[in-house]
Amino acid sequence: MSDKIKKPLGIILAGGQATRMGGGDKGLLQIDGQSLISHVIERLSPQVSGLALNANGDPERFSDLNLTVLPDTIEGFAGPLAGVLAGLDWAAEQGAGSIVTAAADTPFFPRDLVVRLQDAAEGQVHPLVLATTPRTGDEALKSGGGKRVNRHPTFGLWPVALRDDLRAALTDGLRKVVLWTDKHDGREALFDADPFDPFFNVNTPEDLDRARTLLEQA
Repeated sequence: MSDKIKKPLGIILAGGQATRMGGGDKGLLQIDGQSLISHVIERLSPQVSGLALNANGDPERFSDLNLTVLPDTIEGFAGPLAGVLAGLDWAAEQGAGSIVTAAADTPFFPRDLVVRLQDAAEGQVHPLVLATTPRTGDEALKSGGGKRVNRHPTFGLWPVALRDDLRAALTDGLRKVVLWTDKHDGREALFDADPFDPFFNVNTPEDLDRARTLLEQA
């Protein structure tokens, strides 16, 4: 079976510190009677061959999700790349060649996320692709003619073959996702942002209110 057809494993990234929400697990906040993570699971599960959750601390708080919980393997708060590495290590144990990541606080991402990322990776020796959306309005003006897309570094296709390279980079202090993906000629998959950015994520109480409104359009 080709990599294009074979579904990767999925990793939900829930390792953020949620400082703008006052701490705690953003993914456990609810819209329409369901946690944000539950909405993410509902969208990602059909797209992948298996699913795990990257989160630190007591895993029992996620016990009702019935998912394997993967803590970071890099000490200290190393950001989303540490969650990616935890997912890649788990995938290697399962004999998988790649993973797709999604953020636990982003409930409306595309239902064709995985296949679009795989399409963009066509021909790559090591499939490495980040999701993007167009910059519009004020964002485009602020870019000053520079990059015309927003990259969403918690939504990507990642190769198990590069996990030791990622581990070494994190150990050396690298934290910015795009510095590592650019180093390995990572690609981008462009998604439409109309009527709203599907990678909208909940960072503040106001965002949570907006998510409840957007649910009807998602």
